[in-house]
Amino acid sequence: MRPLYLQGCGTALVTPFTQSGEVDYPAYINLVKRQVENGVDFLVPLATTGETPTLSAEEKQKIFALTKEHCGGLPLVAGCGSNSLPATIENIRNLEAWGADALLVVVPFYNKPTQEGQYQYFKAVAEATEKPIVVYNVPGRTGANMSADTIIRLADEFENIIATKEASGNYSQVSDIIRRAPAGFSVLSGDDDMTFALMATGGHGVISVASNLAPAEVSSMTRAMIEGDVNTARELHHRLFPLFKACFVESNPIPVKAGMASMGLMEKYVRLPLSVASEKTENVMSEVIRELWK
Repeated sequence: MRPLYLQGCGTALVTPFTQSGEVDYPAYINLVKRQVENGVDFLVPLATTGETPTLSAEEKQKIFALTKEHCGGLPLVAGCGSNSLPATIENIRNLEAWGADALLVVVPFYNKPTQEGQYQYFKAVAEATEKPIVVYNVPGRTGANMSADTIIRLADEFENIIATKEASGNYSQVSDIIRRAPAGFSVLSGDDDMTFALMATGGHGVISVASNLAPAEVSSMTRAMIEGDVNTARELHHRLFPLFKACFVESNPIPVKAGMASMGLMEKYVRLPLSVASEKTENVMSEVIRELWK
């Protein structure tokens, strides 16, 4: 039986850039330290929120090394998925060497694989490494949903597939996964606004975008749910809900970077094909942040 490996709040870390487009490594170090100081349970570098497809191999290596250096011993779940099996396995080999604790592998994007194709892909990934694997289902970005049947099939057959990050937005599907998951398999929300409901149903936590901005508050909400303090968690959910929604008024991570810039944590810049937040989004984020901490 697999032990429960991941629970609580994991932050999907942004990658700060300067206006000239370079990675702002000093700002990144400060962001990692802020996460640790504010009580998150694990960190997720090099994933969607980190704009990883725009990073060079050298940038990825340095970002991971800095995360490892400053993470205070927290587990690191590193993004490594692609829409090519050889490319994913190459990423896995790199992250194994760099010291990742677990691997976040997205359902292959653009290809639109069938359920059998998804199963065979993750079977090959699981057999290529002994590292724990978190399957990331985000059909809004990949164009292909992983069904409850497929993730349960994978969870039942492969001990190192230890969790799913579910960002389908389909409560019925995620509830079915929670109901059928083997003991020790973590079901993590990929949507901040669904975390409370999913944890109330038996989910284990969240890989969060909003915790880039509010790590203490999101961590407190998930911790309260784990401890059975539903009233406290509910209050925090309602307090955070406007932030959860605002983080997706434009494509992630455009709004969260605008919000972090308004807090003086980093600059607002993203890399093409993303563009910086509109004035409307900047105003929304600033107002939500003011309300959150007034």
